[in-house]
Amino acid sequence: MPPLRFGILGTGNIARQFALGVAGASRSVITAVASRSIDKARQFAAAHNIPHAHGSYDAMLADPNVDAIYLSLPNSMHCQWTLQSLEAGKHVLCEKPLAANLDQAHRMFDAARRTNRVLVEAFMYRCFPLMQQVRQAVRDGAIGRLRLVRCSFNYFTSKIDGNVRFDASLAGGALMDIGCYCIDFARLMIGAEPTEIQARGVIHPSGVDEMVVAFMTFPNQTPQGVLASFTCGMRAHADNSAYLCGSDGYIVIPIPWKPPAKNAIWELRTMPRPQSETLSEPPRVAAMSSGPTQKQFTVDTDKPLFALEADAFAAVVLDGTTPFITEADSIADMTILDTMRKQIGLKY
Repeated sequence: MPPLRFGILGTGNIARQFALGVAGASRSVITAVASRSIDKARQFAAAHNIPHAHGSYDAMLADPNVDAIYLSLPNSMHCQWTLQSLEAGKHVLCEKPLAANLDQAHRMFDAARRTNRVLVEAFMYRCFPLMQQVRQAVRDGAIGRLRLVRCSFNYFTSKIDGNVRFDASLAGGALMDIGCYCIDFARLMIGAEPTEIQARGVIHPSGVDEMVVAFMTFPNQTPQGVLASFTCGMRAHADNSAYLCGSDGYIVIPIPWKPPAKNAIWELRTMPRPQSETLSEPPRVAAMSSGPTQKQFTVDTDKPLFALEADAFAAVVLDGTTPFITEADSIADMTILDTMRKQIGLKY
């Protein structure tokens, strides 16, 4: 079967990373790129051996050599160009977050159904074998009952002017850029939807959230539920790790959001029981009292990370497989994002 032919809308950094990664894909190729500047499109095409360059987005949508659009434009443009791409008969792999708000997300999926095209949010981390292995370990009871999920995604940037992430008119901000990963990760690992959502944020002078701390309660696994917390920010350093804490141990993912293709790591750990605990507990629990233990797992991929995502999307289009993130997942994530932004005083 011929590979899925992608056209890239936009020539920014994430588009560059996608183009570099898809060069290692087995079921996907890039046949065109579009920019509002034909010079930028031609430069991008030459750098990545892409056959066709277009000086407008509409020209890309009219290109018969393109089956699917990889939409890497700013958040505020996702809805408009997804709708136009779908109406032009193209499948769409749209960068996260899917839309600027929940209403837009519904409109986009409604259009996908009407046009009988595939629309998937580009949450690349879900395609990693590392993430799939950790999720299975949690389901298999490696840490007992999951009780707590906590993670962070932060970076410090001094580049404010001209940065789309600091532009409210482009639906920027920390939650939209990186907090969405933490939200989706908690939902993925817990396998439920939150019943309580709380967020507090710091608003940058540009009008976007530069830092957010959030908390969610999920009704799953125990009568008390599962708690999830995260921090995200564009003006602070952090370790950017993820923890899954259970009744029998905990899992640490040192680099969850973009792990290396080779020797990606996750760790299974237990901690000693407090000295005040009695020795009358069951042998399985008592064995944990002897001291911290740790088992480290390494995971390799046979393709670049963006190639995994592109080929997973191709499988949805060409084979009819279930998307790595479903419509229900994307709608749930956007619902939480809308709620959190409202709580911190930010609306798109």
